[in-house]
Amino acid sequence: MVRAQFQKLATYIRPHWRQSLLGSIALLVVNIVGVWIPLIIRDGIDTLQVTFSFTRVLSYVVLVLVLASIMWLIRMASRILIFGVGRQIEFDLKQKIFEHLLTLEPAYFSKNTGGELISRATSDVDNIRRLLGFAILSLVNTLFAYALTLPFMLSISGRLTLIAVTVYPVMLVLVQLFSHRLRSQQQQVQQGLANLSQLIQEDMSGISLIKIYGQEANERQAFNHLNQYLLEANLRLTKTRNTLFPLLGGLASISLLLVLAFGAGAIADGSLSVGNFIAFILYVERLVFPTALLGFTITAYQRGEVSIHRVEDILNTQPKIQNSPQVFSLPIEQVRGKIQARQLSYTYPGSTTPALNQVNFVIQPGETIAIVGPIGSGKSTLANALPRLLDIAPGQLFLDGYDITQLCLGDLRRAIAFVPQDSFLFSTTIKNNIRYGNPLSEPLDIEYAAKQAQINQEILNFPQKYDTIVGERGITLSGGQRQRTALARALLIDTPILVLDDSLSSVDNQTATEILKRLAQGAQRKTVIFISHQMSAAATADRILVMNQGQVVQLGTHNQLLARPGLYQLLWEQHKLEEILT
Repeated sequence: MVRAQFQKLATYIRPHWRQSLLGSIALLVVNIVGVWIPLIIRDGIDTLQVTFSFTRVLSYVVLVLVLASIMWLIRMASRILIFGVGRQIEFDLKQKIFEHLLTLEPAYFSKNTGGELISRATSDVDNIRRLLGFAILSLVNTLFAYALTLPFMLSISGRLTLIAVTVYPVMLVLVQLFSHRLRSQQQQVQQGLANLSQLIQEDMSGISLIKIYGQEANERQAFNHLNQYLLEANLRLTKTRNTLFPLLGGLASISLLLVLAFGAGAIADGSLSVGNFIAFILYVERLVFPTALLGFTITAYQRGEVSIHRVEDILNTQPKIQNSPQVFSLPIEQVRGKIQARQLSYTYPGSTTPALNQVNFVIQPGETIAIVGPIGSGKSTLANALPRLLDIAPGQLFLDGYDITQLCLGDLRRAIAFVPQDSFLFSTTIKNNIRYGNPLSEPLDIEYAAKQAQINQEILNFPQKYDTIVGERGITLSGGQRQRTALARALLIDTPILVLDDSLSSVDNQTATEILKRLAQGAQRKTVIFISHQMSAAATADRILVMNQGQVVQLGTHNQLLARPGLYQLLWEQHKLEEILT
């Protein structure tokens, strides 16, 4: 486990090895100067005991001051270099996480909440940055300090050196005893922070719903519960740290007290000069700080260790939907728009009931197909299967005769404009939302797409027209306006196939029917798959596909389906009854 963690740290640092090496060399120089200064002080004390001279005192002071200044400057350079590596790795990881998330299928985000992912991409990456900045700096500095200082201490007095380092094994045992508890408590803190982030994100997105149902008190209570958990987790972690770190610092100070006690006797019997004793104390002091700092280094490591696991959990997740090894390219200009399903079946992970059960149909190029059926009949599952948003098995769904699982994902999705049930809009202008699929679109093209979606006139009535900011998720627009803006976005990219997954549910029947009629016009008609509960709009389609319990139970034109008893006839009668009642 530890070896794997260090190997992963090495992969993070490898792209920045030159900067890391320069920072380490700078630390080495700092420690070389650091062990030289006590020798100068020793020589000065021993020399001045024999022949005192103010000029000589001043020369020693100036020399020590110059070396200390050089040491300070080089130490600053080492910190800038090594901390800079941490910042570069932080940038690399955030970029890598974001790019990797874009490759994952929608099902991954239904299992992993946004707050959890945001916490990992921010808080956990920040912990790794501290590990590869502060912790590495402290560790390298401690190694150099011990490697360079101990030989000089041994050269002065082996007995005093042994006395000084006697307490250090005890410190290592303490660290080992506390390490598992620190790691576990750090995991609890990170999880608590992720849960709190998720609640905040959900409540900010659903603030209107909270106010409509008057659930402010319940949300306060839920936040208080998660916040209390995070507080208790932080307090437990703080208690453990505040127990361990003073113990480490106290043990480091004990070594200095032992040196003072035994060193005084060595001076008295003449086996140790005053200069050597002062130099030895300075060397012990040089080891006290990095040894005491070991506690903070351990904390940074424990945080980083937990965070590495959480970040790598994302990066090691392989996309379930990706190009096959024998990928086939289908340029958009060659797409005709014929869609065929052969025994198409799909069961959601964790479920035993198929959402699609041996579905068969053929949709001809340029044909408008309406798909109707009760809620849960598999309509949206079918819509999501077409652009491979679901991991369907090979040999079941075909575009122009090609198995979609063998087609290049980019080519497949460029051929299909998909408007889902949730008409998601970005917090930017209406213009930018419509041209999202083609950011370089001309204003006239944007306006034409808006006209096709029956939203242009309403946009022109806004004070800022197409430059109107729609707010987060399009909150400033009505449901119907959001849906038609999303439809305009799909129409602008002008794909051979258009899939509307109940994306006009908030639009009145008359407007929805008019939109479908416009889509059916023109010399180069799109293949349109219109999933809806609006029976009047569905009736205008070339053919209607009726689904129930994951199967296609009826298929034909509106008149054909009305002429024979079945589910479609029942749905149409319900629709007519609703029209009479309203």
